[in-house]
Formats: sequence, C-alpha cells, structure tokens
Amino acid sequence: MGWHLKKTAAMVGMMGAGKTAVGRAVAQRLGVAFRDSDTEIERAANMTVAEIFARDGEGFFRAKEALVLRRLLEGRPAILSTGGGVFLSGPNRAAIRDRGVAVWLAVPAEVLWERVRHGEGRPLLATPDPRATLERLLAERAPVYAEADLTVEAGPGCSVEATAERVIAALLTRPDVLEAR
Repeated sequence: MGWHLKKTAAMVGMMGAGKTAVGRAVAQRLGVAFRDSDTEIERAANMTVAEIFARDGEGFFRAKEALVLRRLLEGRPAILSTGGGVFLSGPNRAAIRDRGVAVWLAVPAEVLWERVRHGEGRPLLATPDPRATLERLLAERAPVYAEADLTVEAGPGCSVEATAERVIAALLTRPDVLEAR
C-alpha cells in the first residue's frame, strides 16, 4: 500500500514519550522523510541541547527552537519529532496547525520515568528530585499537549511499532493529512 502525506505530522509530548523512535518508525512505514528538531538545533549550534541550555539558558534555546521549527515546517511534508517544550509556545502551536498537524504521544508518568531516569542530557531534570520534576512538568504540560490535533495513547507495554501503527491510524482519520493510495 502506498501513502500520500499532505502535511507534516509533528510528534509532540513529554521527554521520553517516544517522539523520535515512533516518528522514525512512522516515517519508514509511510516512505516519507523524518526530521528531528533537536537534532537540527544541535547541528546548527554544534552543541548538544544540554550544552546550549547550560551556556545560553532556556530562553535562548526556545527562541532558536522556534526558528528551526518554522524552517522544518516549510519543507516537504514529513514526520517531525519536536522537543518536549516546542508545543508549549502559542506561536509554535499556531505554526504547526498552519503547516501541519500535531500528534500528542500521551504517555503516563510512570512510563516516562522508566524511559528517562537513566539518561543524561535532560536539562530540565537536573534537579534534586528528577522524578517529582518530571511528574510536575507532565501535570503542567498535559493540558497544553491536549490541544494537539490528534492524541495517541502509548501506555505501559506499548511498543514503538504498536505506537507507530496507532499514529498512522490517527493520521488516516484526517484525509487532509494522510491518505492511502
């Protein structure tokens, strides 16, 4: 079966939600390009996200992130993995809606914690109690993520492949975004 992706599908959600892994799997299944906004920022800055946060602060990073997002949305339709904070900005949400579709990968806090607790390079979790910080961030951000055009639940035991299938099924509910050929 062939696919026609008419608009960029931006994966949004918390760190550890699987935006990159699931996004890659969706792009591969659909035969379209995959882009990652954090990777593009790191490439442009020749620094990691954590290094940018440490040197220039979150405000600087968010400004650069918005510029990169707009550039990526102007290209050919693709699957786009975004950083966890991208969708929190009203102008970024509007840009995604104008040029694509937002897909929230909704993952419970306990699953997110299992995925991120051993990783490094998560500047927002560099706190005395990273688990509590993660839970607080999820509670604060979930109402904004819920504004996404589509929501895909990805709870415990949901593999990358199964989540990718759920994303494709969700995208197919939007004929303005994806159609099977």
